[in-house]
Amino acid sequence: MPFDTKNLSSDEKYDLIGRLIEEVKLRKYSYRTGKLYASMVKRFLESEKSPRDFILSYSDASASTMRVANFSLRFFYENVIREPFPEGIPLAGKDAKLPVVLSRAEAKAMLSGTENIKHRTILATLYYAGLRLSEAISLKWVNIDFDRELVHIRDSKGRKDRIVFLHPELRALLDIYKPESRDGLLFVSGYSGGKYTPKSIQLVVRDVTKRVGIKKQVTPHTLRHSFATHLLEGGADIRYIQKLLGHKDLKTTQIYTHVVETDMARLAGMI
Repeated sequence: MPFDTKNLSSDEKYDLIGRLIEEVKLRKYSYRTGKLYASMVKRFLESEKSPRDFILSYSDASASTMRVANFSLRFFYENVIREPFPEGIPLAGKDAKLPVVLSRAEAKAMLSGTENIKHRTILATLYYAGLRLSEAISLKWVNIDFDRELVHIRDSKGRKDRIVFLHPELRALLDIYKPESRDGLLFVSGYSGGKYTPKSIQLVVRDVTKRVGIKKQVTPHTLRHSFATHLLEGGADIRYIQKLLGHKDLKTTQIYTHVVETDMARLAGMI
């Protein structure tokens, strides 16, 4: 008999979520992915709706939210209850939004917009190394090769390692930034004594952006977008940028070709 969300007890729902988390861990998916899947499936079980009706309930939300609902339920059906995911439920297309990108002047303003050397170094790591937020807060001193001027990103998205250059501006800040020990994590929270939470860095970015008067909607990922765009504007090969960012598909990197200023300026001069 096909799986039905109706008449499930609280204990049965709890057990199903526990099994889903086990399946996520067995596949070494990221903590964020596991949290998204568990949260979405929990809502699905509590809704007592069919998969189609549940996903339709998000039709007024963003395409990315509908995609998360689809991926979560598909994973649940195929790997937890071991049933085929109902046919005929299409995957919503991705939102075609261009990334917010800072100018070089705005990026430098952000880096000089705080007296806190640790916060400034965090911002520089996001911008000059093009790291994802999760990569920056997980970076360790041992990952910085000062002799070869390289930064090793370990076990990043997709469980892949990659190498990026150690920019002179970032190196200069790292030479100034001297915590009690250069062992373990590069950045340690002054409150918890452990890894920074994403929210903490988001607040740092928000506060600095406001302080220097940037009106754009800036997030930590904006600094990564700006890193890629500025390299492209400087003439770097897009396939090299793909490797620096750790993108599996070149199409993901090609979105930056739509926001480069050099091409826009050249086109404007043609009319």
